[in-house]
Amino acid sequence: MGARSFGGGYADDFGSAENLMLGTVTLLTCLLWNILAKGYLKQLSVLAGLIVGYVIAIFLGKVDLSLIMSGGIIAFPTILPFMPEFHAGAIISACIIFLVSAAETIGDTSALVSGGLNREITGKEISGSLACDGYCSAVSTLFGCPPVTSFSQNVGLIAMTKVVNRFTIMTGAACMILAGLLPPVGNFFASLPQAVLGGCTIMMFGSILTSGVQMIAKSGFSQRNITIVSLSLAVGIGFTTASEIGIWDIFPELVQSVFSANVVAVVFVVSVFLSLVLPKDMDIKMLEEQ
Repeated sequence: MGARSFGGGYADDFGSAENLMLGTVTLLTCLLWNILAKGYLKQLSVLAGLIVGYVIAIFLGKVDLSLIMSGGIIAFPTILPFMPEFHAGAIISACIIFLVSAAETIGDTSALVSGGLNREITGKEISGSLACDGYCSAVSTLFGCPPVTSFSQNVGLIAMTKVVNRFTIMTGAACMILAGLLPPVGNFFASLPQAVLGGCTIMMFGSILTSGVQMIAKSGFSQRNITIVSLSLAVGIGFTTASEIGIWDIFPELVQSVFSANVVAVVFVVSVFLSLVLPKDMDIKMLEEQ
């Protein structure tokens, strides 16, 4: 995802010199700011990259400023814009997706605690994150929105900045609410070029990967863990690319809706299956056979 955005997203000029230059400048700004800044200013590396990249994008004509005021000043959401309907296929699909979302939420929360607080996550924190995820999804559907899930980029952002202050996070949430209620604010964020976002998200995803490796290391590199991680990782990377070329086309629509658009679901199934099937004493048995 970060590399896709770095090249310009799904725009017609994907991979153009302008997009690659914007992504590179944004990434270098984040890196240099993180190296040269002192104190609390070091935590603003992503913001600095966004500002520099956005300003350059304006001069390159990559930002249409006229769209910022195109949606009026205030826009209130409509409650139940669509009348509820109940279909067995959709219900089953949503239940499976929520199981996958729960696994992703647990992973994101665990990585957040590990990267931001340098400790193991507690059971209370896991249950709280899952409850919050479900509650927010239930509320969002009242406004015609799809169910929501945790945002992995935030894990990378916290791992980079080490900012876990609740007031700071609440301020960010307030900005997102304002972006929804005030179209100019939302349009401003939406006007950020994909290449600029890609320059920042590459760093964030790298931090997420590092947090994941740290979690794996804490679990130990036993033969059983290595088997689960290696196959899950290979499936996740491989099917991410294969999903774009239609590897799920022969399957029913229900299967496609669950696995095609969300490769995390495939990884979830593979990792859970291996965790249930592989023996706990796999390493001991291998030594005995030798």
